[in-house]
Formats: sequence, structure tokens, C-alpha cells
Amino acid sequence: MGNGHSLGVATTRTTRWATARAGARGLVGAMAMTGLRTVTAAVGRREQSPPEAIVEEKAPALVRRLPERTRGAVIEAAHWTYGTGGGLVFGLLPPEVRRHPAAGPAYGLAIWLAFELGIAPVLGVRHVRDRRVLWRALLALDHVLYGVVVAGQLAPERPR
Repeated sequence: MGNGHSLGVATTRTTRWATARAGARGLVGAMAMTGLRTVTAAVGRREQSPPEAIVEEKAPALVRRLPERTRGAVIEAAHWTYGTGGGLVFGLLPPEVRRHPAAGPAYGLAIWLAFELGIAPVLGVRHVRDRRVLWRALLALDHVLYGVVVAGQLAPERPR
């Protein structure tokens, strides 16, 4: 009587837990991207990150008028929120897709390409057209890092 029902409940709980964990990894991944971007920006010419460009070009005037330090915190919070959402979406992918070794890096690159080829042009964010190849490569690299973190490849779960 309870086998089919309890199996469905256990599967739902497992799916919710996997999604929540992926969301948390998305937050950590976005934070790791910020750290990596801080280092890479110090190496070469400073260019705007996508979150900075969106706020600078498209945010309401109220946000753009905030003191630089506060505006920076708002930009990071928005980026981390977006990263958490990306992690939640990754957690909703079928388990066999999420477990593939290339899933995380491919997912991170897909998010970057979606921004570069879709979101930025739709929003009319100018900086995408003006960026150097090296900066684009570094952004792609930090999105690969994000994908590795979201997929849990740095600290995989032990099989049960």
C-alpha cells in the first residue's frame, strides 16, 4: 500500500534536496567568480563585469546614484542572486545530465553565452561589443569555474 507512494515522496525529497544544494553551490560559485574576477582584473586593464555594465547602463537612476561602495554591494548581491538562481536551474536538470563530468563546465559556458549572445543584445548593453578578446576569455573561464562549483565537482557527494 505505501511502496509506490513512499517511493514518490522519497524521490521528491531527493529532487528538492539536490535542487537546494545546487542553488547553494550557485551562490558559492558566483562568489568564487567574483574572487577570480578580482584577481584577473588586477592583472590587466580593468574592464566592467557584466553585472557592473548592466547596472551602469540599465539600472534605475536611483541605483546609479548610490555611493560607489554601496552600488558595488548592490551589484554583487544581484550577481549572487542570479548565480543562486542558475544553481537552482542546474539542480532541476535530470540527475544523469548533472552527473556527466562535462555538465558543470558546459552549463557555466552556456550561461555566459546566453548573456553574451542573448541577454546583453536584448538589453542593449554596449560593453559586450567593446570588450577585448582576453577579457572575454577570462569571463568564459570564470563561468567554467562557476559551472564546476554548481555541479559539485570540487566536493562531490559520496555515493550512498
